Amino acid sequence: MRSEYRAYRFRLYPGKKQMEQMAKTFGCCRFLYNHMLADKIRTYQETGKMLRNTPAQYKREFPWLKEVDSLALANVQLHLESAYRNFFENPAAGFPKFRAKHHSRNSYTTNVVNGNIRLEGRRLKLPKMDPVRIIVHRTIPSDGILKSVTIVREPSGKYYASLLYEQEACENQTAFPVRAENVLGIDFAMSGLGVFSDGTRADYPMYYRKDEKKLSREQRKLSRCQRGSRNYEKQKERVPRCHEKVRNQRMDYQNKLVCRLAGQFDAVCVEDLDMKSMSKGLHFGKSVMDNANGAFRRKLQEKLERQGKAFVKADRYFPSSKRCSRCGRIRKDLQLSDRIYECECGYKEDRDVNAALNLRQEGIRILGCA
Repeated sequence: MRSEYRAYRFRLYPGKKQMEQMAKTFGCCRFLYNHMLADKIRTYQETGKMLRNTPAQYKREFPWLKEVDSLALANVQLHLESAYRNFFENPAAGFPKFRAKHHSRNSYTTNVVNGNIRLEGRRLKLPKMDPVRIIVHRTIPSDGILKSVTIVREPSGKYYASLLYEQEACENQTAFPVRAENVLGIDFAMSGLGVFSDGTRADYPMYYRKDEKKLSREQRKLSRCQRGSRNYEKQKERVPRCHEKVRNQRMDYQNKLVCRLAGQFDAVCVEDLDMKSMSKGLHFGKSVMDNANGAFRRKLQEKLERQGKAFVKADRYFPSSKRCSRCGRIRKDLQLSDRIYECECGYKEDRDVNAALNLRQEGIRILGCA
């Protein structure tokens, strides 16, 4: 039986001593990462060779590193080696950077060895500290094997644990028979996330746009606070809370929409758009980022493939908007301001619905299920 890895993210409620131990681990991981990176750079500049340093070498000079989880420090070495490898394989990925001390998001990863990490009801046992209260809001498969845990402190001050489980792959991941009448085409919409080939719209509420004024107000308050004061620290958490609320609302909406589409259709066809380039042009940056179309497509693809269904990406240069979904003619004079598509054959339809219909037909052609 084929196995797969799945992560489950839960909220943590650590006590005072537990937060102190976590903060100590965050700091030691950051300190070790920066020292190992600095030594690697210095050795390469002096000798031209790659330094193979380990956390054990630094524990002699800095004995307080022994106060935190050793596996968390071992993962620091793995992350640094991975960053180096990615840079030499693909220089566009960028050279590893030093970690800032006052960065608002902290995290560390530790591995399960000899039962040192256990999930016992509403408590999560972690190395070097007492069990931490955890809210398990999702059902974890009984056959899952816990492999590692990542502890994260968000900028808003909330703590989360991502539990990585190894479990058997779902049996319904086998190929699902695709029926042509049950294929959906989705055309990207600047406002509302997308338009579907059945004539309906996603009608995404654009949560960031709704809370934009509130976020600006909180950011202005932060800019007027004296840096380092208690009011500054309090306000510094209020701003990330606004961003976190918008992110959670967007994630909740997309997850519900993905579940509905994956359960209703056998296959979905979307455009292979470059969202990063689109966000830089025509003053659409905030709207494109608020839609989070790339994240939506990734979730939809994962959900469909997990159920054995098909996810199709039409070519980036496929003329979905300019082609008539009835006769196939292409209108080269179609402008962005033309919201109604009118063809010589007499076909008249909403521009986005026409594009979604063309994407549906393209998906049927690629799948060969006509």
